[in-house]
Amino acid sequence: MSHYEYLLLLLGCLLITLPLELVLGARVYRRPRAMAISIGVTLVVFAVWDVVAIARGHWWYSPEFISGVELPGRMPVEELLFFVVVPLCALLTYEAVGRVLRGGFPRPGRRPAGKRDA
Repeated sequence: MSHYEYLLLLLGCLLITLPLELVLGARVYRRPRAMAISIGVTLVVFAVWDVVAIARGHWWYSPEFISGVELPGRMPVEELLFFVVVPLCALLTYEAVGRVLRGGFPRPGRRPAGKRDA
């Protein structure tokens, strides 16, 4: 197996959810402050949890799937990126679904609300 499998999986998650921003207009990337707060809280809480679990021997990573780059606390860099990528993908999905359910997604052949010919 590849030492970059974890990183490739995270990249795949980002690529799969990117159209939610570009096509469905999730507007997550357009609100960097809200995005940073949402992801930051998750990142801090779960990174601390992970470091504690690693230190206590409750959690470990298979060396064959990670790059070998470790952060303080023996946390692989991929795990830190996981705590950024997964919440970002969740935000994109949540916002895109909400936009579609509110009728904010333009359908082919349909004029946007309030745009009528005179």
